[in-house]
Amino acid sequence: MVKAVELRGVVKRYGPTLAADHVSLTAKQGSFTTLLGPSGCGKTTLLRLIAGLEQPDEGEILIGGRSMAGVPLHKRKIGLVFQNYALFPHLSVHENIAFGLRYHGIDKGEEQDRVLAMLDLVRLPGRGDARPGMLSGGQRQRVALARALVIEPDVLLLDEPLSALDANLRDEMRIELRAIQERLGVTTIFVTHDQGEALAMSDAIAVLRSGRLQQVGSPAEIYNRPASPFVGNFLGQCNILRGTVQQANGDKVTAEVDNIGAVHAVTGGDALSPGMPVDLVVRAEKLRLSVAGSEPGDASGAAFAGRIEAVDYQGQAVRYLVDAAGQSLYVQTFLEGAPLPAGTDVALTFAADDCLAFAAVEEPA
Repeated sequence: MVKAVELRGVVKRYGPTLAADHVSLTAKQGSFTTLLGPSGCGKTTLLRLIAGLEQPDEGEILIGGRSMAGVPLHKRKIGLVFQNYALFPHLSVHENIAFGLRYHGIDKGEEQDRVLAMLDLVRLPGRGDARPGMLSGGQRQRVALARALVIEPDVLLLDEPLSALDANLRDEMRIELRAIQERLGVTTIFVTHDQGEALAMSDAIAVLRSGRLQQVGSPAEIYNRPASPFVGNFLGQCNILRGTVQQANGDKVTAEVDNIGAVHAVTGGDALSPGMPVDLVVRAEKLRLSVAGSEPGDASGAAFAGRIEAVDYQGQAVRYLVDAAGQSLYVQTFLEGAPLPAGTDVALTFAADDCLAFAAVEEPA
């Protein structure tokens, strides 16, 4: 594996706050890696450390196998796109795109060729003379991307570049951005708190929390086999049932949940033994809901009764909030016909393979 970017035990402190807590991470050559997590988790700090805008207190950062210790931003051959695009309003689109080439000794003829090629790449041909204030949000984002790519960077760093766009344009731009990245083959590290962006765009996702790396894997790995309830709940909506282990045999677990009874699950990776408290994690779309008295779904994990408390209509899908023995559970399902109304008595089931059991951990307040 060719390692385009490598972080080795990186630590960054801001006073008493540990923004990066011994982070080790590798991005493969040509890959699209997303740093995902809630606000304040350290993802933008890591991006700034890779760029050279900040220096680590401990650890090492390598780009193309070369240590970046003491190497300033303008010598790292990195393209950087900020959330607010950071375009110069008094310069034309052409001048904004060409700005970074001044530090790389590019002559005027090649500059012209590169800028025109970038305008074609980001679908803004003929707009080189326009000022940023004349462009839409999506067009300004394309200019910022073109400016980052025109230097032919070894690494492209993107700090929540889609967050300022409206929902429809954001969906369009994430498809376009990924297509451009794949066409150029540039190693890309993307920062977002949006799980949909991470799942749709990434080759690899690194989930962060409080400066610590929680899990790294493909979108499918992270989604289907999260390393913790936190990771599972951050990428989609999960239901978490607290129980006590009754039996543990290999990766198979049976736990007792108050007012529900026996729940069968598979381990999420923790070593479990009888008597241990566990958190049982089931995604909202893995719960099967049927009207009480009708044919239930796969009940190899558990089966219990509930009542619909609220209905969240989403067009093609519907999300139900269900009260089951005093526990509030979410059920997400594709809509066939009219949604069931609040107050409907229902049966809930799920398959054992769709329920992950983790050693219970009390979350910080």
